[in-house]
Amino acid sequence: MFTIAPTARLRPTPFMASVQSEGITHATFYNSMVLPAFYGNPEEEYWRLINGVSMWDVSCERQVEVTGKDAAKLAQILSPRDLSKCKPGQGKYVPLCNHIGTVINDPILLKHEEDRFWFSIADSDIWFWARAIASERGLDVEITEPDVSPLAVQGPKAVEVVADMFGDWVRDLKYFWFKETEINGIPVALQRSGWSKQGGYEIYLQDGSRGADLWNIVKEAGEPYDIGPGSPCTPERTESGLVSVGGDTDAFTNPYEVRLGQYVDLDVPDDTVGIRALRKIVEEGPKRHQLGLKLEGEDPAPLGFAWEPLVKDGQKVGDMTNCTWSFRMKQNIGYALISVDLQPGDSVEVHRPGGIVMAELVELPFL
Repeated sequence: MFTIAPTARLRPTPFMASVQSEGITHATFYNSMVLPAFYGNPEEEYWRLINGVSMWDVSCERQVEVTGKDAAKLAQILSPRDLSKCKPGQGKYVPLCNHIGTVINDPILLKHEEDRFWFSIADSDIWFWARAIASERGLDVEITEPDVSPLAVQGPKAVEVVADMFGDWVRDLKYFWFKETEINGIPVALQRSGWSKQGGYEIYLQDGSRGADLWNIVKEAGEPYDIGPGSPCTPERTESGLVSVGGDTDAFTNPYEVRLGQYVDLDVPDDTVGIRALRKIVEEGPKRHQLGLKLEGEDPAPLGFAWEPLVKDGQKVGDMTNCTWSFRMKQNIGYALISVDLQPGDSVEVHRPGGIVMAELVELPFL
């Protein structure tokens, strides 16, 4: 492999020195930032998340802050999910779509005040998108990227660690709800959320100069629970059926093809970006859907840099969008973005770089 040359186009995170001291061995890039992937023992890191508690540098989940008189109006224009009942302190999972109904991001929206919102984004330039839409509509808003960098604490013991840090009030936070607070003079927002199904919190650091301080506070609080570093790159996300927009979607994927239709409200205002296209998609029915794949073979064989074709009776019927070795299931598993003509129980050929591998289509999630 090779080493990435530093450049101002790629931003380090506030936790970078701490991550390096923990022994990071692999990283990827997300929103032009470093996203730590592994620390030398992926299986150990996996079981730590499943059975204990793990801490993740997910600063790459950048915030797009929308403030001003028309902030709530813009938030709804960008979101095909009804935000009319969203309260200050509440977060919502919101797929964002373009004008043809393609999913372009799936942030968590955090409503701080009636005129102040954060979009905690996945990997695409929503800052540019939001500014363009606001300008196009003539809205009175300010759109910025604040100094905010999330640190996730995930796993079944995460609640104990975070309660020891902030107090027992954190146990009462509803999922996606949050509270602005501080710890040792460090301003943060604490939200019950995270990109795993194992439970946990995200601590939104609001002073990038205090990254090492916050990392050490979490690490010390987690020592009694055997906390250690990890990342959302573990097989757990595939086992749990979590969608990676941009990884499991392409330039034409709509929410209904990747199990996100439940987060779309078709009766939002007509000026919501993409809503007319989404109504038409529902009326006509989606052409593809997302299913799980259980692959034959006993050796780990993760997906590389590209989707792999799925073939049935000599015809391409879809693509495998990710593949990983499941430590719990003891086999390679992945996602299929595939024609609705194929259903769970059907078998397909996966045309992999090393040859054809048979796979069974199954419902998601796997576990």
